[in-house]
Amino acid sequence: MINVTCALIRNDDDNILVVQRGEKTDHPFKWEFPGGKLKEGESEEDCIIREVGEELSLDIVICDRLQEVRYDYGYKKVRLIPFICDTLIDLPLLSEHVDIRWVHPDELKKIDLSEADVPVAQNYLRKFSANRTGISKNDDLSNVDAEKIREILTGHISSDACEMVAESALENRAVMNLIIEFSLGEDNTLAFRSSWSLTKAAEKEPESILPWNGRLIEALPDLENESVIRSFLKVINQANFDDLSEKEHGIIAECSFSWLNKPGSAIAVKAYAMEALYKLTLIYSELRDELRLSASRLEEHGSAGLKVRGRYIIERMAKDRSGIK
Repeated sequence: MINVTCALIRNDDDNILVVQRGEKTDHPFKWEFPGGKLKEGESEEDCIIREVGEELSLDIVICDRLQEVRYDYGYKKVRLIPFICDTLIDLPLLSEHVDIRWVHPDELKKIDLSEADVPVAQNYLRKFSANRTGISKNDDLSNVDAEKIREILTGHISSDACEMVAESALENRAVMNLIIEFSLGEDNTLAFRSSWSLTKAAEKEPESILPWNGRLIEALPDLENESVIRSFLKVINQANFDDLSEKEHGIIAECSFSWLNKPGSAIAVKAYAMEALYKLTLIYSELRDELRLSASRLEEHGSAGLKVRGRYIIERMAKDRSGIK
């Protein structure tokens, strides 16, 4: 029996990532959920995070787990361990597969999946449908019931929950403060979903999030949850850096350089950190050399996606210096 993990990775639109195997594989041109074999002594959670990182250069956050599937192909027996995962970066890079698609959950029925992946898709669809019908857009969050908001964010696998909380946060300052408080808490799932709601609020009404930028920036040095770091940086990057104080500039610079140069930092964190540092170079030209050096180091130690982003940042700084538009 071969133990294999797989990930049902969702983006902001609740679409699911499927990848296609190549011609010279066990299941030529079949589609599957990304993942791979469990190594000796490795936890199942560590395995799926490693496999997705190696195959797709993609950061994921594990949100739930589905019932395992056992399948006998005749020449091999597979125990498939599925995880439901979220990502805020939906531009994977293929290294082992020939194609990739983001599909709506209902489309999974039409995809030519590998045999072991079919029951995984069926189990997800049952869970997705059950949770999707449990959320009402008419739910009243005006009373800021913390336990109700907590339940909505952690009790449903649809991004409808985050959308609904984001809309409420834009209408009610108390809800905004609450999801920021949840983002800073020790419950990793709640923190991820809350910070995700924060990014959705910022996408809907960027100006409305400005009063909270200072609080987000001040929280950066103490953040350890990389999902929250990623979300906070994404929101902060939407701000006009000229409107931030020198103290806030300093916090962003120190934290961003630390995450960018840290070998184990998540890909998305490094990407958003580079973007924040680039914005700071437009104000403090003396930061260019340090950012250029940090971005250049990604050529040796970064993923393919980070290498591309690093080169792009270096090119932008060169154009800024030469005055090229």
